[in-house]
Parts: sequence; structure tokens; C-alpha cells
Amino acid sequence: MWGINKLGDAASMMTSVVAFVGAAFLIAMVPGPSTVVILRRAVVNGRRTGMATVLGNECGVLLWGLASAVGLSALLLASQVAYDIIRMAGAAVLVWMGARALWQARRAARPDEKTAEAATLSLRRAYWQGLVTNFANPKAGVFAVSFLPQFVPDGAPVFLTLLAFSVIWALVDLIWYLPLIWLAGRVGGVLQRQSVRRRMEQVCGAVLVGLGVRLATES
Repeated sequence: MWGINKLGDAASMMTSVVAFVGAAFLIAMVPGPSTVVILRRAVVNGRRTGMATVLGNECGVLLWGLASAVGLSALLLASQVAYDIIRMAGAAVLVWMGARALWQARRAARPDEKTAEAATLSLRRAYWQGLVTNFANPKAGVFAVSFLPQFVPDGAPVFLTLLAFSVIWALVDLIWYLPLIWLAGRVGGVLQRQSVRRRMEQVCGAVLVGLGVRLATES
């Protein structure tokens, strides 16, 4: 009987993992602030910088998963004040990044001037940009606390299972972004043209500002 129970628990866990992986891929495919920031960094500064931004983003995913495991992200559901503080901070970050991209687009309009950001952006700065973009998004915290627990099988250790799902979530995100970065590198030559790059910076900047305003004004 004990062996049958163990087999049943293993089958239940495997079913939960497969279902979670499928759901995580669907969620990773939905464009958001992180997608805009990662693609912008990969196109403007190259694949290595884009990869550093992805690693920062996935560390943000892991931090939200850890917060969910210890119950911290539940505060975002229980406290409107806590949610609003993170929401406004995240909105400010997105608007600032969008405004910076629009400023870079304006500077790129001068053919004799190369933007300092494209020349000097470090991998460490790209990493922090990815981390801040993900962790300043309160929706990620609400998602972590409401989404991850749904896949924990009955009888499984909640803390360890949530940690495992957080790692899987980050790996799925990484698998999704890797081909996007590779593609951005392949077409980087075309996108590095002055006019194309300026237009891309304008679009990215406008999208980030729009996402920030939307995050700040939503209820």
C-alpha cells in the first residue's frame, strides 16, 4: 500500500510539473515590460548585454518565487498600501526607462554623435536593469502568489515545491528569451542603421512609458 501511495504521489507531481511548464511557456510568450527591455538591450548593445538583462530578469523571477514560498508576496494581496507602493515605484521605473530611450532616439538623430549608452553600457548595468524591471512589477508578485500554489499537489511539501516551481519558471523564461536574443543578434546589422535604430528607440520608449502610465493609473 505504501508503494502504491508513493507511485501515486510521484505521478501527481509529474502531472503538476508538466502542466506548470506548459502554463509557464504560455505566460512567458505574453509580451510585457521585461520583453521590451530585453529586446532593446540585445539590439542596441548586442547579445551578451541582452543575455545579462535576461539573467537579471530571471533572478527577479526567482526572488518573486522565493517571496511566494515564504508568504511575503501574499502581502500584495492582503495590503492595498503595499501593492500601491510597489506599483508606483514600478511605474516610475518604466516611465524613466522609456523617457531615457526617447532621449537616446533624439540623440541618435544626430549622425555625428554616437550615444554613450550604446558604447558604455556594462553587463552589470544590463543585469540590474533586467532585475529591477521584473522585481518592480507588482503583477509578478500577485502572479507568483496566486499562480504557483495552484500546481502544488496535495500532500507535497509546499515550501520546497514552490521553490522548485520558481526555478522551473525561471528556466522556462530563459528558454523562451534565448531564441529572441539570438534573432535580435542576427538582424542586429540592419537594426543598427541610424534611421532604424532611432525608430526602434522611439517605439520602445513609447511602449515603456505607456506601460508605466498604465501601471500607475490602474486600480
